[in-house]
Order: sequence, then structure tokens, then C-alpha cells
Amino acid sequence: MKQIIALGGGGFSMEPDNPLLDLYILSQSPNKTPKICFLPTASGDAENYIQRFYQFFSEQNCIPSHLSLFNPPSRDLEGFLLEKDIIYVGGGNTKNLLALWKEWGIDEILKTAWQQGIILAGISAGAICWFEEGVTDSFGDALEPIHCLGFLKGSNCPHYDGEKDRRPSYQNLIQTNRIKSGIAADDGVAIHYVDQTIKEVISSRPYAQAYRVTYEDRVKEETIYTRYLGEGFETSKI
Repeated sequence: MKQIIALGGGGFSMEPDNPLLDLYILSQSPNKTPKICFLPTASGDAENYIQRFYQFFSEQNCIPSHLSLFNPPSRDLEGFLLEKDIIYVGGGNTKNLLALWKEWGIDEILKTAWQQGIILAGISAGAICWFEEGVTDSFGDALEPIHCLGFLKGSNCPHYDGEKDRRPSYQNLIQTNRIKSGIAADDGVAIHYVDQTIKEVISSRPYAQAYRVTYEDRVKEETIYTRYLGEGFETSKI
């Protein structure tokens, strides 16, 4: 069973006092104490980002680690990653993320991990990367389409409500056929895929949502039911 949990925003890096999405990710592993590995590649392995990861996950019932491509923990990166239960990709520059992964062969390792049932998760750049295409600011000031790994079909746009240009830019790119139709997620929203199917959409914020955005004569934005994880939620595994 192949699983990906794509965060439009939120998690330990954006909501340090709201652990709902990260607790959900941990709860999806069949292991009571899952091994979770952070890939901070998109941020250039920013030390502060790595510290925030450990600050949160060291206090949870899991075994946290991280993979730096600037200071690799092992020559056997495949072996290092494939013994994890969850791989969590941070945000930052999607273009640089993809370039470095390809150079190091991480893209192929992650595909193997996904096919073997290791849960893949990520926020922003770490969400876009799993789709065929995404909307990114990696190239400069403007939001542009970018070709990604293609594990999931279609396109993805994070921060749909968190950055004022995201919604109009994504819709315009779809309307002008510069990017495929796809899924947009507000900050605080995570989309949980099993294979190519959305299992559910969850949120750490009461009114945050996800949307299916398509173009047929006009742009259509369909709200996807989003389950708020607050108020004493109980997580459910597959």
C-alpha cells in the first residue's frame, strides 16, 4: 500500500503550538514507535529547520532522524532511508530540491520507499514534489509551474489561502493550460493519498479546506470535504 500525506501548510515548522497534522502523520504508521526521517533539502539543510524538527519529534513516541545531503550520514543512502517508516520532506525551493535529489539518486530511492509502503509526507515544496506538476516560487518573484516526480497524477498548489497570489495564479495556470488540473490545499490542510486515491483530507484549523481545481470552459473549484482534527479527534489507521 503506497501512501503520501501532502501538507499545504502547517506542521511543526508553521504551527509549532498546533501538533495535529504531525500527530496524524505519526498515527498512520503501523509501528507504535515509528522511525521518521526529515529531508530538509529544499531549505539547503537549514540548521534551524532541522532543530525545530527534532524539538517537536523528540518529544513524541517515535525515533527521529534526518538526512543531510551536505553532510551525509552514510554512503549507503538507500539503506539509510529504506529502513524508515515515515519520510518527511520540508519546505523551501522545489527546483533545488529536485535537482539535488536527482544528482544523489534520492528520487529513485523515494520511489522505491513509496512502493514498499514507507509513508511519504511533506509540506509546501515537500508536498508539491510528489505530483506531476506544482506551483512554485522557486524561480523568483512570480509563481510558476514546475515538473515534479510524478508519483501522484495531476498538479498541486499549497498555501492556497495563506499567500494572496496562490489562488489566482493557480487558476490562471490551469486556465491557460500551463499546468494540469489538480488539488489545492489551504495552510493547515493535509491530503492523505493511498495509491492514486484521496483517502481523506484533514486539517489543523477549523475552516481550512482543500479544493479540486479544473478547467472546462471556465475554472471550476470544487471543495473537498475536510475533517478538522481538533476538539479531541481520534485518528484512524487504514
